[in-house]
Formats: sequence, structure tokens, C-alpha cells
Amino acid sequence: MTDPRPANDEAAERWLTESRQRLLHTALAPEAVSIGRVERVADTIVRVSGLPEARLNEILHFDGGQTGFVLSLDAHAISAVVLDGATTIQAGSRVSRTGAVAQMPVGPGMLGRVVDPLGRPLDGGQPVVAEAWQPLERPAPAIIQRDMVSQQVDTGILVIDTLFTLGRGQRELIIGDRATGKTSVAVDTIIAQKTSDITCVYVAIGQRATAVERVIEAVHQHGAPERCIFVVASAAASPGLQWIAPFAGMSIAEYFRDRGQHALIVIDDLTKHAATHRELALLTREPAGREAYPGDIFYLHARLLERAAKLSDKLGGGSLTALPIAETDAGNLSAYIPTNLISITDGQIVLNSQLFAANQRPAVDVGLSVSRVGGKAQRPALRHVSGKIRLDYAQFLELEMFTRFGGIADTRVKAQVTRGERIRRLLQQPRFVTLRPVDQIALLAALNAGVLDALSATSIAELRARLPGHLDATMPDAVKALASDAVLHDAVREQLADAVRGLAGTLRENRS
Repeated sequence: MTDPRPANDEAAERWLTESRQRLLHTALAPEAVSIGRVERVADTIVRVSGLPEARLNEILHFDGGQTGFVLSLDAHAISAVVLDGATTIQAGSRVSRTGAVAQMPVGPGMLGRVVDPLGRPLDGGQPVVAEAWQPLERPAPAIIQRDMVSQQVDTGILVIDTLFTLGRGQRELIIGDRATGKTSVAVDTIIAQKTSDITCVYVAIGQRATAVERVIEAVHQHGAPERCIFVVASAAASPGLQWIAPFAGMSIAEYFRDRGQHALIVIDDLTKHAATHRELALLTREPAGREAYPGDIFYLHARLLERAAKLSDKLGGGSLTALPIAETDAGNLSAYIPTNLISITDGQIVLNSQLFAANQRPAVDVGLSVSRVGGKAQRPALRHVSGKIRLDYAQFLELEMFTRFGGIADTRVKAQVTRGERIRRLLQQPRFVTLRPVDQIALLAALNAGVLDALSATSIAELRARLPGHLDATMPDAVKALASDAVLHDAVREQLADAVRGLAGTLRENRS
């Protein structure tokens, strides 16, 4: 490498003088910083002038150490949302740009943690060790980057896995009135991933702190908390934190999806998120539309849920499955937010308040619920034994209405009603008691073979509880084979039905 200094003394002196001038100029050169002023403060919304180059979602710093992000841009000012409340911000306070958009720490260090939407720990532990930082808003994978949804997400809930199968990369809405078990369905799905390779992210938006604590405690007691991440923006959190919470959860889940792994995100719930968005929009004086929601509410949730996808093998083959939750009023599915979310997602699990009151848990309405892509992802063995259950159950529900007006004389109709009652009792499932795929296949094989018809309805719950241990003891090879996507042969199906028949006989002997 050649020496940059000149050879003669005169040139060397000139070169030294110029170098000193450059160093001095660099050290004393002024740095341009954009400074704005707060015009007014309303709740957590701050009107700022003097920052014409600010971008949407850019982080701003206020006097006093508080931070916020840009929510909307106008011709002469911007509206920003303060993330931790605007108690110390006053008109005239200085505001400075950071040039960075809102980001979330991601990585394996998040596993098992309870954090807020900015990645700050809420579980009393050490600060999160981030492997990387990802922006909260990211574009969804393009069509060419996606692959077919072809693998099943085992929820452990018989009625869902049998009738409305959830596929990896699918977006399935859980919707129903207040206190109908929506969160319970989502939590049971998280618990069912205890033995799977799916990482779970639970996002709480506007929920009571006690309700969130119960969810976390249930996962710690029955599931695998070391593979779960809890992002909490409770009802006491600021509207800004509640607004960014689902995007933060998506960014965390995308980290695992983009590395060829599988993730599941539960957003509880988007109805409260929509209410928060409406609150912020009204404070920023955006034009109100139907039910006072701003016109971009559909786009807000669409760009959020579109980020759930099954990636192609070229990109690692990872998947991100979304289970958003929405609340209805008096079962009104035609309200603005429910219709928006139903049109965005790939199906919906509808929970009925009347079924819930009748002690049908989970209270899934099989007539209104649907999974538009899950049937292609259902396990072949489960598909083999679940083909007739939906038709038989639907016929039973119609016959049951007529039986209320009088007795049944026809023997065939009596048999249909008996079978339907067994199906209904079989679909009842207590909380935190998830079923393995082999348990579900065995129960349905026994149902199709008529084994359950001889049992009383009250004995089915005991049969279901004792079945996993019975199968492990009598058919370990079949249990191991059906844990994967193995095809169910007729001989194995008969063996499973015989195993259930033997257990049923044992129960009858014990009762007698």
C-alpha cells in the first residue's frame, strides 16, 4: 500500500495543514436536528408543529423523557400518540425526531417472558435479551412467497379438530358474545402445543389484569410456558400501547416463522383494539364512518392479519397461524367489526351464548362455524373417521326439535336421536383437558362402530378421561404411528374401536 503523504517538504507541509483543517471542520461541524413544538395535548394525543419531515409510526422524544409515535400527518402539523401517558407534556414543550420507526425486540430470549408492547418486562425479570429488533409494521408476504396450507394445527378440542380443522398458516376468527368461552378455546389451543413444535404468542389488548393472570397461570400449569410469549397491554395501559400491541405480537411471531419454524398468535381481542383505534381517530379529528369507526379500520386489521402465512420451502417453509378473537353483542354477526373480520379471515369459530348456558362446552355453533381451508390440512386418519359426524349431528339437531312435541315411535329415528345425543356428549370437553390426535381418532372410530350407543351419556366423559392411558397401555405402536400423519388402515381402525369397546365394558362392570 502506497504512502499518501507527498515526497517533498513543501507538499508535505501543505498536506498536513489541509488535514488539520479537515479534522477541525469535522469536529466543529454543526449537526442538523429537527425540533418541533407541542401545540396542544388532549388525553394521550399530542399535536406537534415544526416537524414537516416526520414519517408515520416514527418515534418522537418529548421533553421529560417520554416517547410517542406519529399517528397521522396533516399539511401543517402532525398528531402523535404518547405511549406512557402525557402527564408531563405541556403546550410549548420541545419534540425531537429519532428517524426510527417503532420496533420490537425479538429472538429466543423472549420465550417464557411477559412483556409489554415495547418489549419491557412485566414479569419482574431481567430486561429481555434481544437477538434483533424488528419494526412493528412490516409488509405481509407476497403471494409468490407463500405456500399451500397443508399441515394441521392440533387444538386438542375434538369439535374443532374434527369439524373445523385449523391449518398452519391459516387465520381463524374466534367470535361470540361476552363470557361464552372465546379465550378458553384459544388457551386450550396454546396448551395443546405442549408436545408440538409450535411457538405460541398471546396478545392481550384491553383485558382486565386478573383475566390475563388467569391465562398465564393456566399455561404455566397445563402447557409449556417456556415456548410461549405473553404480550400484555391491559385495560390500564395507555391507548398507544393497546394500539401497537397486536403489531408487536406479530413481529415477535414472524421472527420464528421467517426462520423456518412454526408459530401461533392469539390476539385477544380485536374488538377492543378497534375501539382503541376509534378513540385515537376521534381525538385526532379523523372523519367518522359507520358506528363512528374511521374508514381505515378495515385496512388496519387486514394488513395485520395478512402477515399470517405459510411460507414456501424456498423461504424455509415456516408458518404463522393467527387466532384473532372478536366479541359480538347479542349474537349480531352482521355488525361492522365482526363482518370486517369475517371477510378478512379464512373462517370463524362461532360460540353461542345459548349453548354455553345449556352447559355445552365449548359452545361451538356447528351451523355458523366454518373453516375455509382447514379441510385440506386435516390429518388423513382423522378425515377417515370424521366424514359422517357433521351430517349425523346436523340431522340430530333437526330431529331433536320435533321430539319436543311428542314421543318417537319409529325405531330408526330413535337410533338417530340416540347417536346424536352421544355425539353431543362426545363433543363436550372440559377446559384444559386436550385430546391427542390418536385419542380423537379412537373416539370417532368407536362412534362409527356403534360402541358408544350402548353407553349412557354420563359415562362418555369418564371414558374420554381414561382413554389416553388405556391406549398407551394396550396399543403403543398405533399411538406412535398415529402421532404423525400416518394413514389409518381398516385393521388399525377396528383395533382402536375394540380398545374403546374393552374400556367401555370395564366401565360398565365397575358401575354394576
